Amino acid sequence: MNRRPREPLPPADRHSERFVLRPFRRKDIDPLFKAVTVSLPELAEFLPWAATPYTRARAASFVRESIQSWKEARAYDFAVRRPHAPGRHIGNVSVWHLSRPSRSGEIGYWIRTDETGLGIATEVARSALRIGFGELGMHRVVLRIALGNVPSERVADKLGFVREGVLREEIKVGDRWLDHSVWGLLEHEFRRSENPKRSIL
Repeated sequence: MNRRPREPLPPADRHSERFVLRPFRRKDIDPLFKAVTVSLPELAEFLPWAATPYTRARAASFVRESIQSWKEARAYDFAVRRPHAPGRHIGNVSVWHLSRPSRSGEIGYWIRTDETGLGIATEVARSALRIGFGELGMHRVVLRIALGNVPSERVADKLGFVREGVLREEIKVGDRWLDHSVWGLLEHEFRRSENPKRSIL
């Protein structure tokens, strides 16, 4: 299916089953800073941006960059919130292009430590896939996961991604070089997982 992407992506809220996914605003700086701070030991193990100390200035820089990236159609970051508790930052989920001519993209996400184990990452990552395939016209989406990040590997598996290989020492976190596993999902595979009862002709 040759979908024509609709860009720039309208900066409107999206909804998963339990959460609101919305573009970042300047008022998100403090909730983001608090969420990263309580999650820093776990995030810093796999993510280079989570190096200590994580300051409010770094949170502010991220929000400014996120707003600008959205305007320039470079990347689309969403703040994850509960409808009844909009001031509590649950985490981030993002989708961005790797190659527009090849219609390939990537998603990424993180969930605050005191909210993990509730299926949130799987739910909001599925919403990001709906945006990537449905709104941005992507044909293929990849997910890169640092080796050892077993919870994220479970998320990829639940979403139907196929583990395609390992990029050796792809990213430096602190003083360690980490390998990344690469997971891929094609549009028709995602559509099939969205409509499991639909017969294939």
